[in-house]
Amino acid sequence: MKTYVYPAVFIKDEEENVYRVLFPDLELTTDGAIVEEAYLYARECLKAYFKYIEKYDLDFNLPTDFECVKKSARAEDYVMLIDAVIPDNEKQKK
Repeated sequence: MKTYVYPAVFIKDEEENVYRVLFPDLELTTDGAIVEEAYLYARECLKAYFKYIEKYDLDFNLPTDFECVKKSARAEDYVMLIDAVIPDNEKQKK
């Protein structure tokens, strides 16, 4: 089993009334109607990304330090660590 943990920035989009989630290190985005939903989608997005990365043995960026991401975010944004757990049996499926 392998676990990947990356900082994500949650940004409230007032126009569309959703929370946008950005993984700055991976250039991944997703969103959700509320923070909790956005968090769950972010976990699934990160998991799908790393399943793909492992399946095709691709390179990826390492996570930036949480505090650095938090300092660069706006005061009204949420910054959270998101984890993706990839079981060994899924990693070997090709």
